[in-house]
Amino acid sequence: MHHDDNFRQGRRLLVGAIASAPLLVVGDNLRAATRGSIAPTPACHDDDEPTPRQTEGPFFKSESPQRQRLREPGMAGRPLAVSGVVLSTACVPIAGAKLDFWRCDHDGDYDNRGFVLRGHQFTDAEGRYFLETIEPALYPGRTRHIHVKVQAPHQRVLTTQLYFPGESRNQRDRIFDSRTLMEIVREPSGLRGRFDFVLTIG
Repeated sequence: MHHDDNFRQGRRLLVGAIASAPLLVVGDNLRAATRGSIAPTPACHDDDEPTPRQTEGPFFKSESPQRQRLREPGMAGRPLAVSGVVLSTACVPIAGAKLDFWRCDHDGDYDNRGFVLRGHQFTDAEGRYFLETIEPALYPGRTRHIHVKVQAPHQRVLTTQLYFPGESRNQRDRIFDSRTLMEIVREPSGLRGRFDFVLTIG
């Protein structure tokens, strides 16, 4: 996704798809719900630039549980649902790609003992993923962000971070990259986001 290139951004960020996607989808309902609410693979052109890499940071933990819902009952923080597609630079949806998400809580803290707000999942047959979580907090030195590792089967891992548009700290964060801004729709019940990952397949 390229924030500074409106043509490319339009190919991969579909605001209409966000507007029709469910805010809260859990468990076995995911595939049925997203099949009717996430648009077909976005139009794109061969040789689109891959999603840029970013630093892993100090708080990654391996062996996170497999789950799409990171928001737990009673958890503080505004609900956030993020959906999208994992594509190759040749515009081919990637089935079975692994996405491992981790982020801070409502107070800006990471769970380094357990796996609160940590989890991985795999894209479906059409390359789609869905994440249910909360809006991350601000903490000293950083703007709002979500960490993620994305890996197509038998390929190199992409480590990057997703950002929120309109945040005052974005331009003051030395790690911030506008190319990994999500599209965000704000509603009374929470936030809905969209980001499509593009991977180089060797």
